Amino acid sequence: MLDIDLKLLGSTLIVFLILIAALNSLLYKPLFNYMEKRDADLKKDLEQVGNNDGEIAAFHAQAEKIISDAKLEAHGIREKVVAEAKALASSKVEARRAELALEYSKFEDAMSEERSRLKEALHAEAPSFQAAVSAKLNQI
Repeated sequence: MLDIDLKLLGSTLIVFLILIAALNSLLYKPLFNYMEKRDADLKKDLEQVGNNDGEIAAFHAQAEKIISDAKLEAHGIREKVVAEAKALASSKVEARRAELALEYSKFEDAMSEERSRLKEALHAEAPSFQAAVSAKLNQI
């Protein structure tokens, strides 16, 4: 039948225990230590992420403030440029009006001179017109 050799059984038990001790010290303890360190690092990273949320919110608020300030400044600059453009356009319109008023004044003077000249010409030719009208009336 089956014989059990105690020496072989004892040596196998000793080798098994030595193997368990070696694996425990060389494999299992470093593996567990690594896993615990990894868990601690993950917890620490999660806490930092929570802290970063506050910083990110502060940065967003600061960015929004900068953007709103820039919009206000841009609006002010735009208003200033529009006012300057309106003033420039107004001055150009006034200059053109003055120029047109001067031209109109010259035109009125020319028309007045022309009217005077025409009146003088009509007065000078009035006797000949009267003679022609009288001759026409006499023919009737």
